[in-house]
Amino acid sequence: MRIYLHIGPEEASAERVQSVLSDKREQLIRKGILYARSTGNKNHTRLFMAASDPAHVDPLRFNRGYITPQKQAVLREAVIDDLTREVAQHTPDTLILSCAQLGANLHAASELSRLRDMLAPLSDDIRIVAHVDLPTRMMARAYGAQILEGRGISLEAELALVEAPDWRQAALEAAPQIDPAAGVFAETQGPMPWLDLPALVAFWEETFGEGRVHLHSYDEDRFAQSDITDEIAAAFGITDSIGKAEATVPAPMMPEAALARGRQLNALILQVLASRLRILPRQLWRSFVQDVAVDGPPLNLASLHSITRHFAPGLKKLLKDHKGLHADTFKAPRAKGQWAEADPMYGYRPSQYLLGYMWRIDKATREEQAKRADDLARLAGTVGKTPDAPRPDAPARTPSDAPAALSQTARDLMPPLAVQNFEKLRTSTFAPHNKMGSVNEEELAAAYTPITPRDLPEGNSGNVIVGCMKNEAPYITEWVAYHRAMGVDNFLIYTNGCEDGTTEILDRLQEMGVLQHRNNDDWKGNSPQQYALNCALEEPVIKNAEWIIHIDVDEFMNVRCGNGTVQDFIEAVPDATNVAMTWRLFGHNGVTKLSDEFVIDQFDTCAPKFCPKPHTVWGFKTMFKNIGAYEKISCHRPNKLDEGFENKVKWVNGSGKDMTKDVATNGWRSSKKNIGYDLLQLNHYALRSAESFLIKRQRGRALHVDRSIGINYWIRMDWSDFRDITIKRNVPRLRAEYDRLMEDPTLRQWHETGLDWHRAKAAELHKNPEFADLYRDALAVKLTETERVAYALALDMES
Repeated sequence: MRIYLHIGPEEASAERVQSVLSDKREQLIRKGILYARSTGNKNHTRLFMAASDPAHVDPLRFNRGYITPQKQAVLREAVIDDLTREVAQHTPDTLILSCAQLGANLHAASELSRLRDMLAPLSDDIRIVAHVDLPTRMMARAYGAQILEGRGISLEAELALVEAPDWRQAALEAAPQIDPAAGVFAETQGPMPWLDLPALVAFWEETFGEGRVHLHSYDEDRFAQSDITDEIAAAFGITDSIGKAEATVPAPMMPEAALARGRQLNALILQVLASRLRILPRQLWRSFVQDVAVDGPPLNLASLHSITRHFAPGLKKLLKDHKGLHADTFKAPRAKGQWAEADPMYGYRPSQYLLGYMWRIDKATREEQAKRADDLARLAGTVGKTPDAPRPDAPARTPSDAPAALSQTARDLMPPLAVQNFEKLRTSTFAPHNKMGSVNEEELAAAYTPITPRDLPEGNSGNVIVGCMKNEAPYITEWVAYHRAMGVDNFLIYTNGCEDGTTEILDRLQEMGVLQHRNNDDWKGNSPQQYALNCALEEPVIKNAEWIIHIDVDEFMNVRCGNGTVQDFIEAVPDATNVAMTWRLFGHNGVTKLSDEFVIDQFDTCAPKFCPKPHTVWGFKTMFKNIGAYEKISCHRPNKLDEGFENKVKWVNGSGKDMTKDVATNGWRSSKKNIGYDLLQLNHYALRSAESFLIKRQRGRALHVDRSIGINYWIRMDWSDFRDITIKRNVPRLRAEYDRLMEDPTLRQWHETGLDWHRAKAAELHKNPEFADLYRDALAVKLTETERVAYALALDMES
């Protein structure tokens, strides 16, 4: 896979490129090109914020709450995980990432090294793309954006650099000490180092390799047109036409007088904030600058000829070295005059305006201080007295008796951002609840009756589960028996790196004629799972399937119609070709010790049915009819829809409702518009017992576990607010099939060996101080559903 990293470096060019790529995203996916979503829908700011040096707090990190190194580290882990998952889902030939701040705001070699290291596990074939223009023209546009962000110094800062032998280095040395509380950021209060394009190329090539940076021309008028897609496609190696894009109207440059007014007002505001007695929210500050703006002519580029002359020799060489640059890219207007800040007009006095704004600044200061004091008080447990969250063995709560304020546990545990999220959620349409659907999870209806295995025609493998496993020995036989008992005809299971008897259990089940097992130790590429799924497409059991289901061993299909079988559901949705089986996340239910009891019987407390955030709660896996509509199977769904099937696929949700338009070509989670559980849900037991969770977190970590990431995973997955026992109607027929399989002495022996291995591993981890702390910390987390959503959002960096 090749990665194209589009680094801006200015917002005007990046916004147009990102707009086209975003609009064409689904079309690109069908061509094997992924324009990522997980790092940001258009501008991939999460990637930038994760890569910057911990001490390099820029306006983005400050405004979005990722100021401390600890919060940034959690963001970085989330970005890596989310991007890895997205790539594994689509397995593209090309990955495109784009963020203007990468080129404009990353200035340290350590930042580029960190960025490279984040992407290296995905691919080492990384190409850097930048769209550039005449430096003074880019500077004029960027200067206007900086004024809106609070810049208090004039362009004299840039003009002073023309005598420096190294513009970039001089600009970096002139940057002020970062002081977010005083509104001082290197990106807004210092000259622009990235205008030195030859130095920009050298800087990026030093980390990513010589010849890896490719400059392309940005022509504002040309980029506004609808047929710009061919030029953008060429920059990213896209050989097929992607059609035309909607024409745009470029934003006009900020008038010279408005720049002068805003800059002078900013200089006074910075003096006020330097005392640290007042707080000015960014949006209010921007509104002040916009209030004082006036119309007039834009900044005169001809007056900046000294900067043009400084860069001319280097730009001439760039034209020769970069084929993506047009001959007139750096053509400048004839020199005329010498730049001086424009007359702000009409007798403008910024001090008078500032005096008029002071009452609003003081009001904002009081509100912000009160908010911060309230957050601190909540964390200290001094606001109100509310009951603790229920114990794991307490009856499941309903929304009507949920606490109206934070529980004591939450006040002790949650960071300020999570507290803010909680207050927003309480009255939000995203607040979790269980008042949805027609199935009453608390009522245990009559047990489902046993079914007779289907007698399939020659060459027909029926309903087939394809899955991947690693060290899952205690759980395999139950999972296989369960799905056989509810209508799955065949299984194709891949394994890699197993130590606990998983391989031997599956080999024995294959010898018994129950499933097919393939060793995947020699997997290649970015993901053992995706490599296995690619191989599966060549297997006869998949080629000859009626329906294909890709789920994991901790996921159980819970059909809630008819006799609870796969066929009952299929008959309920006769026109469907694809079924989005949405997760219902089940927590540890107070079970701490690893047990040989059935998973579906031990764990019956779960997330509320209505829980649109965080994004993991409503993830889905797909059951799809084997009609050749898609070229590949990915983690959550089939992908690469064949053009001939665009009008032949019909996706339904777990309530049988049509959701084709939403997910036919992309997507792996349900939304408020298309969620449904009435007929089918996917019970997801991501944790199982607390000891099972320890072993899961240890997997792949020989000595250490990141306790922070470990507890974050627990917070996202340990849902125990509501009870759902509908799957237990399957227990009698599961027991019958399980006991039948376990009559085989070899299978039973390997099952017991695997169980012993896991118990020994749990005992070993209890003796490890890091895992012992993780275990203790996890069991201490008792949150209501709303508190858990608020905390998970803070961890996942979602708004």
